[in-house]
Amino acid sequence: MKRFFLIPFFAMFFAFAGAASAQTVDTSNPDTLVKTVTQQVMDQIRGDKSIQSGDLTRITELVNERILPYTDFRRTTQLAMGRNWRSATPAQQEQIVEQFKTLLIRTYSGALAQVRDQQIQYKPFRTSPDDTDVVVRSTVLNNGQPIELDYRLYKTPQGWRVYDINVLGAWLIQAYQQQFQEKIQQGGVDGLLQFLTQRNQQLAAGKAS
Repeated sequence: MKRFFLIPFFAMFFAFAGAASAQTVDTSNPDTLVKTVTQQVMDQIRGDKSIQSGDLTRITELVNERILPYTDFRRTTQLAMGRNWRSATPAQQEQIVEQFKTLLIRTYSGALAQVRDQQIQYKPFRTSPDDTDVVVRSTVLNNGQPIELDYRLYKTPQGWRVYDINVLGAWLIQAYQQQFQEKIQQGGVDGLLQFLTQRNQQLAAGKAS
């Protein structure tokens, strides 16, 4: 799966809200939201040498400061867990959300350093006032190679929120559903939480496989 992420996937999803705070983003239109914030995120990363060098502290800082406005990572985690989400206690849910987010930060932070001169082409977007769940489709030209990059958003009272992303036909949520299910079957919700926690500890210690 990792080969799918040798593009600025991680930057687009977790630093999706990394726009300068002085700039206002219209969250009432999913297409406009994706286009505006993506450009602002790319501009910010290109100008931040710490992120480009893979500074995990700076990357984590960026994610924690900017993720909430335009993404719903709790929803992402809930869908990845499927029906098992309901069997987790509120405390377990919060811990799994945090550990899953940390896992993705540590696993894919290197993709941030690859944001340079990629060009993004957006496909025609059509929606109706009644739509509550949509996909904004785009193609990233990475060294001349076209890479499918799509965003799934849902409508909330506060505006549209990104909760899933598709790279080359692989949706993030689907990519983790089977693994989460296996860990829960083996050791329950605590087993999944233990797996995520241990994996983060391994990555922090530089023992990534």
